[in-house]
Amino acid sequence: MEDYTFESGNLSFYAIEDRNYPDEVDIVVAHDDYKEEDRITIINGIYIFLDNYLEELNSVTTIDNLTVISKDQAEIDLIPIEKLKDYLIWREKEFLEKYDGIRHNTDNDNYSSLEATLKNGLQLVAIINTTLLDWDSKASHPWILKVEIKYDGSKNNGMPDNDSYEQLNNFEDELMLELKDFDGYLNIGRQTADGERIIFFACKDFRKPSKLLYNLATKHSGKINLNFDIYKDKYWRSFERFRPN
Repeated sequence: MEDYTFESGNLSFYAIEDRNYPDEVDIVVAHDDYKEEDRITIINGIYIFLDNYLEELNSVTTIDNLTVISKDQAEIDLIPIEKLKDYLIWREKEFLEKYDGIRHNTDNDNYSSLEATLKNGLQLVAIINTTLLDWDSKASHPWILKVEIKYDGSKNNGMPDNDSYEQLNNFEDELMLELKDFDGYLNIGRQTADGERIIFFACKDFRKPSKLLYNLATKHSGKINLNFDIYKDKYWRSFERFRPN
């Protein structure tokens, strides 16, 4: 790959441990011939190497954060890259022992209604499960599903009219029927503003939500304008903005 090789002879790593986020797997990989001007090429090469090297382990699911550096940028002693697989297997086993099977029943949870004003002056309204925001087992549901639904709010200060409200709520009910809390899918809440509703779920895995949303997008094509994204956020830091100041 553009005169670079990626192998055990020129790659090494170390792990960063953070007491505030003990379940995150934060890996730093060093390349012996790292050059800043070729940073993108080297990063891509390392990702390809890891996909092949880890085999049955999926780098996307086992590594939360990956940083690429040169050897002289290392802050602690580097470890041969061939020991990375054993380290990740150990971390995954430790994680499963801690969180496997953990579920949360949302029936008695508390919810808060939050309001804010956007830069364009339109109102934002959010309904958030505040009990979940304080849950101490967030890492057991590390995948965040974000569903974005567009509607016409031009005649109602960015908010949906009655027909749109009904359509949005029916769609969310459809999601809830498939993504149930006792199966490992937690509805964090939703926000509505400026012609868009966004629904958030925290999930134990990404496969079922991804397949479900693909099928729903196909089913409602031409009727509902929706997009979705699934990203990893073990400690739900993307929801901190919903906490009261």
